[in-house]
Amino acid sequence: MTSLEHQNRASGAAASAARAAKRMVVKVGSAILCGDDGALRTRWLASLADDVVAARKKGCDVVVVTSGAIALGRKRLGLSGVLRLDEKQAASAAGQAALAQAWQAAFEPHGVAIAQILLTLDDTENRRRYLNARATFKTLLDLGALPLVNENDTIATSEIRYGDNDRLAAHAAQIIESDLLVILSDIDGLYSADPRKDATAAHIPFVPAITPEIESAAGGVNLLAGVGSGGMASKIAAAKIAGSFGCASIIAPGLADHPLRAVIEGGKATLFAPSATREGARRQWIAGRLKPLGQITIDEGAVRALLGGASLLPAGVQKIAGEFSRGDAVEIVSADGKLIGQGLSAYDSSEAIRIAGVKSDQIEALLGYRRRPALVEKDDLFLRIER
Repeated sequence: MTSLEHQNRASGAAASAARAAKRMVVKVGSAILCGDDGALRTRWLASLADDVVAARKKGCDVVVVTSGAIALGRKRLGLSGVLRLDEKQAASAAGQAALAQAWQAAFEPHGVAIAQILLTLDDTENRRRYLNARATFKTLLDLGALPLVNENDTIATSEIRYGDNDRLAAHAAQIIESDLLVILSDIDGLYSADPRKDATAAHIPFVPAITPEIESAAGGVNLLAGVGSGGMASKIAAAKIAGSFGCASIIAPGLADHPLRAVIEGGKATLFAPSATREGARRQWIAGRLKPLGQITIDEGAVRALLGGASLLPAGVQKIAGEFSRGDAVEIVSADGKLIGQGLSAYDSSEAIRIAGVKSDQIEALLGYRRRPALVEKDDLFLRIER
């Protein structure tokens, strides 16, 4: 392959990834959403809504991570200059409602409901809250709503902050198991040097791996990009986080109208390849990083079902051992004690004991509330033996 052919293929990598995505997180920063005076760019927002709706019609789930609450709120409260923490939190409280209203107004012509989700770092570090957040995202997407994510600045402290919405977007992508993160910026991707200072800086359309050299360069590249808390270094950090669980990332220009459509149609951008497959990263995490807190013994029929790619239903369970909570790792063994695999339990141990051996349609009557029918979902299961 000639260098020109390689460059052409690399230049189309972002477009190909965007067209192939089945689940996408789009991050919009304050510099993109609001002008220098803090005024909302309503026409631009309407154009992005058109792009998102078009992607949804092609079968892609979309979640938006948006900044802008503090920028809008400080204008409403008449705050200026460098804000103290309490002033930032007050501005966020005042601006968050306006921000959600603006997004809803943009999607109203399309009949799409906006659902606001405010997260703190604790929501992704605490396993139970992580599972609750994941379930909420899934339900909203199933219902056709557009989840609109922002950091909960009104209560977050330095100890429980993501630090910037680039990293927040990466963690949101992890929660929903996205295959693509698109970070809309005021620059069209990564360069070999700061293009605002070096006219010879070369645009890099494709990054196959985020090496120490890439990270080091990002710390000194595009330093003027963005008016929020991010910058190129934080975008590279977000791409690295996303890539570690199988999600590709794109840094693309966002100032012009229809920014997502521009990426899909082959506009200039930088694609960062993931460092692992999504399924492989998740299963490796379940198998290798989580200590099992309980054990589930299953019958031969359930073993065959699991090896065939099914979830573990309560009907095939013979015994529950140990004390565990919903979302904890548990070992799954056959009746003769052979280790079948490890997975994440969808029930507390006390609940699992009550529903062991019963059919899924009896769960609600036994527990008094509805829950998913599987004791361990197939996507939360790592098998130790070959199928």
